Amino acid sequence: MFKFVKISNNSLLPKYQEGDYVLIVKIPLFLNSVRRGDVVVFRHPLYGMMIKKVSRVAGDGKEIYVVGTHENSVDSRQFGAVRKDALIGKVIWHIGKPFR
Repeated sequence: MFKFVKISNNSLLPKYQEGDYVLIVKIPLFLNSVRRGDVVVFRHPLYGMMIKKVSRVAGDGKEIYVVGTHENSVDSRQFGAVRKDALIGKVIWHIGKPFR
């Protein structure tokens, strides 16, 4: 139901940095209530596991658009919408590494 994930990229700098951890919830009820501003972890067929911020939920609710906050982030601007069934979890807690 819950899982810790270590961040291995810089797509959400400056808030989420490589080496930080996030706790995600994998309960379907939470995944069905994803909305703009949430941070989600999902699996992309070309890029593997990714963490991004939700920028928009499509009208039918089955697809979401995600963005990174880093200027070189690969996100929905390049690969389009993410299907909700690709979601691994929704971030509920961020644990930054010490001594930044």
